[in-house]
Amino acid sequence: MSTLEQQDIAALKQHIYRLEAQVDFLYKHLALTFVENTSESDDPKIIAALKANNLIEAIKLYRERTGVGLAPAKAAVEEIRGRLGI
Repeated sequence: MSTLEQQDIAALKQHIYRLEAQVDFLYKHLALTFVENTSESDDPKIIAALKANNLIEAIKLYRERTGVGLAPAKAAVEEIRGRLGI
């Protein structure tokens, strides 16, 4: 590999590092958490309740949305919480 290619690669790596640092800063500044494992069926209200550490509200919302009983709703909400790392 030529020296010019090595310099280009080093410059790109530095640029990526700066971009990652900026994104991390924005997430922290805006109090956001990046979550890769969201599902289109995840209800934002349930996620908000979980982020607010309100498991009971999240279960209530899940039950209202789906019509399932308490135990299945609790299991589903705990699965969402675990999958999203909340």
